Amino acid sequence: MGDGNQGQLFPDAAVGAPSYDDADSDAFGYRGPTACAAAGITYRQLDYWARTGLVAPSVRTATGSGTQRLYSFRDILVLKVVKRLLDTGVSLQNIRKAVDHLRTRGVKELSNITLLSDGATVYECTSAEEVVDLLAGGQGVFGIAVSGALRELSGELAELPAERVDGAPVQADDELSARRRRRASA
Repeated sequence: MGDGNQGQLFPDAAVGAPSYDDADSDAFGYRGPTACAAAGITYRQLDYWARTGLVAPSVRTATGSGTQRLYSFRDILVLKVVKRLLDTGVSLQNIRKAVDHLRTRGVKELSNITLLSDGATVYECTSAEEVVDLLAGGQGVFGIAVSGALRELSGELAELPAERVDGAPVQADDELSARRRRRASA
């Protein structure tokens, strides 16, 4: 790590993970029930978080009855991280602060982040030195390697349906679509 380049804090957490630049697109998204299944949350949580702006769908918002919200890959990744933070006892108020920092990042950037928390404050770490400093100061109690959540999510979404914003069939040229095709033909 002495070369000045930033690497993944836990590189083994993303072994075998493809590039997610293509998946991080607003051309297609996932409906609410799919987002819930992939993130491990209830539809009630999803709806509340969308209405309060915690994690709003970035592909398409609901514009009245009959329209479906569409969540991007990145949105669902953030939902999954929010769920993990909630499960460890972090307050929704502190999670909102963490999400404000996460929502501006691309998927590739997110894969290099580890979140540490003492149960109250959430700290973003992008290097082993930052982790050591936090632990030495007594702040860090648990951590979430976003790259691990990213790897899990890609596997889960490969088994779930996506939808294009323009209504056209989802292109089968990305890895997630190829997995769906293989599963459907099996």
